[in-house]
Amino acid sequence: MLDILERIDPHSDRIDLLVELVDGIRPRRRHLGHARAAVRTLTQLLKGNPAQAWALRSYLVTLLENRRHTSLYSDIGILSNDGFFTELMRRIAWRLLPPALDDLYLSDALDQVLYAEEDHRWIRSVPDADWLALFDVVADAPPPNDATPDRARLVTTMGMLDAIRTLSCRVCALGLEPRLVHSYSEIEDFDSPFLMQNIEVNTYLDDYSRYLEGSLARPEDPRHLLVMLDQCEEVVAKIRRSARTFGTSVALTYVLVAIGQSIGRLRKLLFLVDVSESAVGSAPEAAPELLAAPQELFAGPPSSSRALVTTPPPAEQPLSAQRAAALALAQELVEAHNTKYRVIGLFRDNIHLLARNVTENASRTGEHYIAESRAQLRHMFKAAAGAGFIVGFMAMFKILLGYLRAAPLVEAFLFSMNYSLGFMLVHMLQWTIATKQPAMTAQRIAAGLHTPDGRSIDFDRMAELVNKVFRTQIVAVLGNVVVAFPTALLIAIAYQQVKGHHLVSPDKAYHLLHDIDPFGTPALFYAAVAGVWLFVAGLISGYYDNKALYTRMGQRVRQLRWLGNLFGVERRDRLSRYVEDNLGGLMGNFFFGILLGTTGTVGFLLGLPLDIRHVTFSTANFATALVGLDYQMNFPMVLNAVLGVALIGAVNLLVSFNLALWVALRARNIVFTRSILLLRALGRRFAYAPLDFFIGPRDPDVIDIPEFHKGK
Repeated sequence: MLDILERIDPHSDRIDLLVELVDGIRPRRRHLGHARAAVRTLTQLLKGNPAQAWALRSYLVTLLENRRHTSLYSDIGILSNDGFFTELMRRIAWRLLPPALDDLYLSDALDQVLYAEEDHRWIRSVPDADWLALFDVVADAPPPNDATPDRARLVTTMGMLDAIRTLSCRVCALGLEPRLVHSYSEIEDFDSPFLMQNIEVNTYLDDYSRYLEGSLARPEDPRHLLVMLDQCEEVVAKIRRSARTFGTSVALTYVLVAIGQSIGRLRKLLFLVDVSESAVGSAPEAAPELLAAPQELFAGPPSSSRALVTTPPPAEQPLSAQRAAALALAQELVEAHNTKYRVIGLFRDNIHLLARNVTENASRTGEHYIAESRAQLRHMFKAAAGAGFIVGFMAMFKILLGYLRAAPLVEAFLFSMNYSLGFMLVHMLQWTIATKQPAMTAQRIAAGLHTPDGRSIDFDRMAELVNKVFRTQIVAVLGNVVVAFPTALLIAIAYQQVKGHHLVSPDKAYHLLHDIDPFGTPALFYAAVAGVWLFVAGLISGYYDNKALYTRMGQRVRQLRWLGNLFGVERRDRLSRYVEDNLGGLMGNFFFGILLGTTGTVGFLLGLPLDIRHVTFSTANFATALVGLDYQMNFPMVLNAVLGVALIGAVNLLVSFNLALWVALRARNIVFTRSILLLRALGRRFAYAPLDFFIGPRDPDVIDIPEFHKGK
């Protein structure tokens, strides 16, 4: 390190020596303690040699003066205006082959100096006090007698001011996007805050320019500008709230995230360049919370050399809050730079809101799958029984389609249509496939996890809801299975009477029984695959429900004049309402059928052990095999088949429910770790009323148990 300091040329703008200096600080194999020790060592070396400290300062100032700053502050860590999918493809391409660097830009210099993806980790590990001590040694280095004053602070401040103008224009452009106006039409009824903030920024920057020229004692504080930014954020918040009711899209989510990032960066830069009387005295009135917790507004601890170039602008006494803010912004820039090609960060920033709205719609659908009383449980049983009747015929059609011996892709298409059309028919008849419930009810559980004030988890309410879901699920599965078995049995018997031979041969019957063997075959793994597809179907349902709301699908259908001429206006209007209310359910069932129908074929084509097992179809196949063997099944065979059906159903439900609950919790940023308290609450409900625990209360109202209202 001493050798590097001795070789520094204060008038050079070559980046290689700075790269070597940072390499000397960078730890090897994540030994973060090395970075802390290296920073302290460098500080002591510079303290002992003021001439080298001044040489390092002059060298850094030369680097700053010869490079453009704006893109560093306005681009790094902020989404571009190109849209989600363009940004995604760009990141993938740059991950494989990064773009060419240009020495003209400071952001590219950062790319050369902090090139390792984990640099932000060791930078964060160094305490703020150590970074500040190092920067103070460099900043306070005594100049030689013949040295001229440098322009480090002025150059940095000008770069920030240019970035403020750029970010303001970007916020203005994004705020006038048609997608935004479509989602919040009220913005057209008054002056847009996105436009007004740009006017305020230009006024503020004009004053600041006169201040730097010396023609103005002090620029106006940015109080009015910050009010406009507050209003912009209020509009963004309203659009996000309305998206839960009227839906959203990837494009709209991307715009909202980009606006939020740009406004956040604008606030940070405004605070750093602010030289108003309030800033000099204590802290800006517009950001009083910064003194209390600057790290919360400027997420993260300090960076390395980047923190030096974010020193506060001209002022009588640099504030500790501004110094902390500069360090935090530097760390933010370094981390954003290190992760700018990562695809996962793009998904994390954008998909969260979309996932929240998708699961929110699935949650509302899930309310229809939860029975409150015994009367509703009976209704659920009837709906499930109707679905079991349909599945009995679907199982027969699948067997007959298999006899065609069609090409693999043709067979996959036929199987898919059998599943899809059957499931859609079940949905249109308002019947219930039991295994479709978990993906919906899990979203409902996650939505009701918190107390009404959102501050804590109400385990008693949670236990009540889980109990309802449990007994509803049991009744629905029984309804499917109890009716699917005799339906398939009667179909097989009728087929034998009509055709003169069994629907399945003895070999085929043994094959059907072998498929549901839970111990001798991977049937339970295949059941887990079906559980994954059930979960995916739930997400698809939520996505299309969200899409129907966002795109105003019902209104679009009502606008089809040819449909009104064909069916009549009244039928067209009923159809439009049905499509808007049921698009998610129909599309979820359609794609679920495709997933079930193609999995086995894809596994065959790829040579992978892939297939599906579904509890209701397994039950129907068991009945068909029983007839095909002329009821010649011993007790172990029957027991194995019954156990196989039960375990397949359990795996179907558990996999789909747990995946759906996990996604719903993640979409709401909920971490649920105290499951033991939920189990205790369930135990109390069972101990108090074991019969009601399984078959529900007689009255629609929930039973009142004093212990349930303690509020754990």
